[in-house]
Amino acid sequence: MGAILNLVERNLHEVKVDAERMLFHIPSSSLFQTDELTAGIIDALRQHACSSDELVQRLAGRFVDAEVNETLRDLMALEVVSDGSPLTPDITAKRVERIALNTVVLNVNTGCNLSCTYCYKEDLDKPSAGKKMQLDTAIASVEMLIKESPDEQRYTVVFFGGEPLSNRKLIEEMVDYCEKRFAELGKFVEFVMTTNATLLTEEVADYLNRHRFGLSISIDGPKTVHDRNRITVGGQGTYEVVRKKAEMLLARYNSRPVGARVTLTRGITDVEHIWDHLFNELGFAEVGFAPVTSGDLSDFNLSSEELVEVFANMKVLGRRYLEAALEHRNIGFSNLHQLITDIHEGHKKALPCGAGLKMLAVDHKGELNLCHRFTGSDLPTFGNVHEGVKQVELGDFLSKRLDRTGTGCESCRIRNLCSGGCYHESYARYGDPTHPTYHYCDLMRDWVDFGIEVYSRIMAGNPAFISSYITPRKAK
Repeated sequence: MGAILNLVERNLHEVKVDAERMLFHIPSSSLFQTDELTAGIIDALRQHACSSDELVQRLAGRFVDAEVNETLRDLMALEVVSDGSPLTPDITAKRVERIALNTVVLNVNTGCNLSCTYCYKEDLDKPSAGKKMQLDTAIASVEMLIKESPDEQRYTVVFFGGEPLSNRKLIEEMVDYCEKRFAELGKFVEFVMTTNATLLTEEVADYLNRHRFGLSISIDGPKTVHDRNRITVGGQGTYEVVRKKAEMLLARYNSRPVGARVTLTRGITDVEHIWDHLFNELGFAEVGFAPVTSGDLSDFNLSSEELVEVFANMKVLGRRYLEAALEHRNIGFSNLHQLITDIHEGHKKALPCGAGLKMLAVDHKGELNLCHRFTGSDLPTFGNVHEGVKQVELGDFLSKRLDRTGTGCESCRIRNLCSGGCYHESYARYGDPTHPTYHYCDLMRDWVDFGIEVYSRIMAGNPAFISSYITPRKAK
């Protein structure tokens, strides 16, 4: 009679888009349109397990035997159907043995000329008390990056703060150093910076443009929204200054698209209105939203009800993204744009992000932090720029998150897109950066389902949008 076949539910997830059944193959993060035969096999095995011969008999009259067997072999190769043989684990590696860095984040000044009420930076200082990174530390950071990962072809140096432009001299010295150093090695280097925009001038904007900085501007929306939290040390709102500076920058910056980074805090959930202001009125190329649910200052965390509202509003904006995509326009909603990219490219993440794996953040003392969010925190550092990375300790840390046993993540349908969620979010909420961000789970699963629907409709209605706006992102 042969082996009994079972459907491997943990490896597949179906999303219905109109009359079509879309099959999301969880192990590979790939999406397939389910044809009638595949749907028939899935439905039959959902009713009850059986042998391949019995399955052929059950489907006889609707499908040719040879076609059933061929499709069955394909589904078994995908491990959507199993004959009882051991399944391939999603993550074959049990331990992260070697860190291959390609990005270093330089925390160039703990000082900031703003005093944003929700700021997560634990090492943030007023401008007069700011601890600036010294040139020798910054150079040592880059040399550490090269020494730890000499075989990379592309490297990224990120300037962060505080407000990074408050240490402009160091930035310019490091750009000169890096462009010469990496050119000698025949390698490519790019520069990235997040700034509050207040210190931008035409001269600074043109300098950043010449060196093709990837820029993100921290701005929370229209004046009434932005000025609630993004204030000066003296308590004054900063919207008018930031808007004026952003408009100047956007009018003359042409080397790369400039994005806006929005922080959503308690009482602020109107994603569509904020996007409309930043994209249509100010002209940012992309707008990305970061909901705060586990900040160090709990007064600013979105409530559970507000978080539900935020995701609902993100889907409203997502419908506008879809409508525009079908007309071959990109409206710069970066949260959904990134999800569509992940689905299209079949991203499969064993870990939630590149922190500790591809990237480390250097504080003003030269200590190596998991990412820029952890500088100044109580989380132990993982070496320093002079002595190098503590590979064993960092490997231990990453391997703990790599192990999904008993977390619920091992069977979750978005396990290879989410991978447990942000380390800092977990650290702030649970006191453990390796703890999964359970408070996001249901919302994230629904958000991914929405992304699958949007992607499916784009592929059916205007696949050229993908080749024009999604595929080029990979080449950047």
